[in-house]
Amino acid sequence: MNEMQVALYARVSCEQQAEAKTIESQLAEIRARIIADGFDLSTILEFVDDGYSGSTLVRPALERLRDVAAAGGMDRLYIHCPDRFARNYAYQVLLVEELSQRGVEVIFLNRPLGQTPEDQLLLQVQGVIAEYERAKFLERSRRGKRHAAQEGRVGILCHAPYGYRYVHKQEGGGEARFEIVFEEARIVQQVYAWVGQERCTINEVCRRLHQAGIHTQTGKEHWDHKTIWDMLKNPAYKGEAAFGKTRWRPVGPRLRAPRGRPEQSRRGYAGNDAPKDEWIPIPVPALVASALFDAVQEQLEENRLRARIPAKGSRYLLQGLLVCARCGYAYCGRTNDERNAYYRCGGAMNVPRQGFERVCWNKEVRMDQADAAVWQEVCQLLEDPDRLEQEYRQRLQPQQTPSEQESLEAQMGKLRRGMARLIDSYADGLIDKQEFEPRVMRMRERLQHFDEQLQRLKEEAEVEEEVRVILGRLETFAAKVKDELQDADFQTRREVIRALVKRIEVDEQQIRVVFRVSPISPASSGNGASLNWQHWGRRVHTR
Repeated sequence: MNEMQVALYARVSCEQQAEAKTIESQLAEIRARIIADGFDLSTILEFVDDGYSGSTLVRPALERLRDVAAAGGMDRLYIHCPDRFARNYAYQVLLVEELSQRGVEVIFLNRPLGQTPEDQLLLQVQGVIAEYERAKFLERSRRGKRHAAQEGRVGILCHAPYGYRYVHKQEGGGEARFEIVFEEARIVQQVYAWVGQERCTINEVCRRLHQAGIHTQTGKEHWDHKTIWDMLKNPAYKGEAAFGKTRWRPVGPRLRAPRGRPEQSRRGYAGNDAPKDEWIPIPVPALVASALFDAVQEQLEENRLRARIPAKGSRYLLQGLLVCARCGYAYCGRTNDERNAYYRCGGAMNVPRQGFERVCWNKEVRMDQADAAVWQEVCQLLEDPDRLEQEYRQRLQPQQTPSEQESLEAQMGKLRRGMARLIDSYADGLIDKQEFEPRVMRMRERLQHFDEQLQRLKEEAEVEEEVRVILGRLETFAAKVKDELQDADFQTRREVIRALVKRIEVDEQQIRVVFRVSPISPASSGNGASLNWQHWGRRVHTR
């Protein structure tokens, strides 16, 4: 049985594929290939990104895979095809080169990954063509949808909002359309009347719907603020459905993961509102009059001003970082006046998504005290050279011993001497050409691999030397920073806190500041024992 550490990677793009378990076909083919190569499934590591886009490298399983490879935890990696690794050609090249430098053999099931220049060129050409075809398909699809929207085709909208039923082309005699669902349309008209005529708030609308026993389109008992907001802002209800309301952009780094959601975005992109002058109107049956729709928009703006809701942006120093240690909801800022400002747990509020019932009893936190305590902790971190030095050394532990470089140089010397003897034997006629060429090719590949490893070790040694120089100047840095921190303004403090703090956990008795720590690789065990990769890749247990 082989003693190599083998791993596999699989991915599907969307959540619908993940729910349909289409990734199981990939895993079945990869596992069959691993068994055919003579490996035991009980010893392999599985890295599976179920429902994550291949257009980004920020994927949880891929991150763990790269960390394990960087620490030398695998020797061979099986993947179904290159586009499962990444959709972008540049990302494919980056990942393959990174794994090769770490000594990991990458095997694609749809074609072997050779080491000759011709094989590398073929892989590159395939990647470029696949990326070009994908970009061309997306552009044609975008232009086709835009043209259909300009002609007023309802079929481009694909689904209908609450109050309508989407009739497909096959059902509608070759033309898709929106059909009014009168029971739901009556509820939509009632909601518009409450806001536009009775001047109700969204919270009051949610409360009235709940008391009337009206369920959402998905059958939920409680209506969410966002659902009512989208209903009141949708121009389809006045007879003008809009195409192109949303722009899709790459997702930036998150301050922290939302409650019950993964830290990385599955799709890799998020929607932003597009300017109204770019919307393309499509005529549909109207449920409310245009005058009532405009009155609702004015009332929403008046409600916003009355509630003193500011424009989107950060008002509070710790906004987006505070999280309840009990229920996991975020702590939100609440300001009545300058003397009464608090951070309050989202689970302690009577909001529609919780059925207007309080689910958490964690206490409020005075805003000035919490801001001062967290800022003091951050200042202590920056002003203390010993803590900074300890953190740097923990993150930048040398991954090799001095003997590694000497060992590599010795092996390269032996390999060069063996290659010289092989060439002399061929020159003296002791071996023929058919035996000489494959042997010298293998020796050259090994020599190139050793040379790349040696170069990487030298680069890491240079980085460590630079870090040692930086650590020697930490006291000077701390002395300069100490005076600047006391006079920092709100924006500077907010940026410093967000750069250093990952999250702030609020409990009944204490506040726990969790700083950002991103080690290059997990620390190796001191007794020389092998690392346990159980929590990095999922083990497979066979019956």
